[in-house]
Amino acid sequence: MTKFVFVTGGVVSSLGKGIASASLAAILESRGLRVTLIKLDPYLNVDPGTMSPFQHGEVFVTEDGAETDLDLGHYERFITTRMKKSNNFTTGQIYKSVLEKERRGDYLGKTVQVIPHVTNEIQDYVKRGAAFGQPDAVDVAIVEVGGTVGDIESLPFLEAARQMSLKLGPNQTAFVHLTYVPWIAAAGELKTKPTQHTVQKLREIGIQPDALLCRADRRVPDEEREKISLFTNVPEWGVISMWDVDTIYKVPRMLHEQGLDGLVCDKLRLSTPPANLRRWDELVHEVEHPQRNVRIAMVGKYTDLSDSYKSLNEALRHAGIHNHARVAIEYVDSETITPESVERLADFDAILVPGGFGKRGIEGKICAARFARERGLPYLGICLGMQVATIEYARHMAGLEGANSTEFEPQTPHPVIALIDEWQDAAGEVHKRDAGSDLGGTMRLGAQSSDVKPGTLAHQIYGAVVTERHRHRFEANEHYLERLQQAGLVISAITQREKLTEIVELPQSVHPWYVGVQFHPEFKSTPWAGHPLFISYVKAALAHQTAANADAPPPTPRVGNGQQEAA
Repeated sequence: MTKFVFVTGGVVSSLGKGIASASLAAILESRGLRVTLIKLDPYLNVDPGTMSPFQHGEVFVTEDGAETDLDLGHYERFITTRMKKSNNFTTGQIYKSVLEKERRGDYLGKTVQVIPHVTNEIQDYVKRGAAFGQPDAVDVAIVEVGGTVGDIESLPFLEAARQMSLKLGPNQTAFVHLTYVPWIAAAGELKTKPTQHTVQKLREIGIQPDALLCRADRRVPDEEREKISLFTNVPEWGVISMWDVDTIYKVPRMLHEQGLDGLVCDKLRLSTPPANLRRWDELVHEVEHPQRNVRIAMVGKYTDLSDSYKSLNEALRHAGIHNHARVAIEYVDSETITPESVERLADFDAILVPGGFGKRGIEGKICAARFARERGLPYLGICLGMQVATIEYARHMAGLEGANSTEFEPQTPHPVIALIDEWQDAAGEVHKRDAGSDLGGTMRLGAQSSDVKPGTLAHQIYGAVVTERHRHRFEANEHYLERLQQAGLVISAITQREKLTEIVELPQSVHPWYVGVQFHPEFKSTPWAGHPLFISYVKAALAHQTAANADAPPPTPRVGNGQQEAA
């Protein structure tokens, strides 16, 4: 029977429940257990697809096309299990399902209430995510409850977790509570009172945590751990310090050395071999001992919140690890890039333009793409980044003055990027690919495969076929592809079914590394395997850095204190 570990949070949000949950899953997986993770989000949105990246961070897309919370990205990077739509659900989905059942008469005229109808629905969703009772059921499902204890929105989820622990019986569930232990500089000490109060709140609703993960900017001393244990009714060995570290990949070892996995296995009566964290230790060693440094300018629209590009940041760091380099990502607001200010991008080793929606900052992204093309800087455009590269090339190399996307300029004379049902030829006649297609005007989501053109850079990276995940609405207009190719742009990958443009690039005889991809490769990168596209990109950035240093004039000697020093 599948066992469940519920991970809750208290005091404040953004403490790292996702990292803690993924780290615990990684340790349990290293013990030979089959593990999955499920994220419960308490907001009323059906999914995060329509939420602002400034408020929610990135939207992580699964293989089956679900738009989910960014924590699912952490899950996939830490364990081998791939996430699906059933691994993330929201209050909105729960109420939508309950109301649909009520309209169908499934409740046989009963008064529909939060208890038991909503809480039962939550339990059904949790069991579905763990394949509970199915042949492919996992050994342990770690269920992360979003929000903090005390929030009205989270109460039905916590009540459902309490009911599950009661129904499943002893040794079938465990509760891990993440809390905050602040350092008060004026007093010069850590304060345990917020943790005491949040556990008290949790116990009021009938949940006694088995372990506390105490987040702090430093290690929580034994004296404070003993005090927390006394006031929360959690054994001292269950009060675990979780301090700030310079890389998230140190967290599994940190939790293991304090016995969290042993505690959980004891609680759930799981007999397993000892944890083997050797590959985590090797990964951390590689992170801490880079041989080189490389600077990449990420020219984006959501640069005020780095979580907007969480998977992308991690994919670049993974690629750095596989190139024995530390990747320094510097965010550049595309609204600040103009033909006059774009020159500052020359200080970087490569340029990356990520995805996004809406008109704001688009001309800055187009400037960045042109600068990279003309200066020979390695360029990677992802989703919107591919589209702006196509627009830039159409304007300045294919002679299509005013070329644009209909997303930004509906009346553009040359819609080189458009919805499928907006595609036009040069004469302005609308061409619809398929009257029965549901692609026009809708989001293209999930994994799709494309054929890759031999002899291209994309073929060197991917081979004959590329399968990646998507999240976009607008496509490269097929009626302009021939003209773009005549001007020198290479269409190096096209989808197998709809024949949509997936990868564009410049020949390596013209530019050392210039690639735009319509999909989101960052969603499939892991620290163990990296991702071939990002590994190739970072390698190109290092090569550009080497070439630039070779071309630079030798340092000018200077004299100081009677001795000659290197400038």
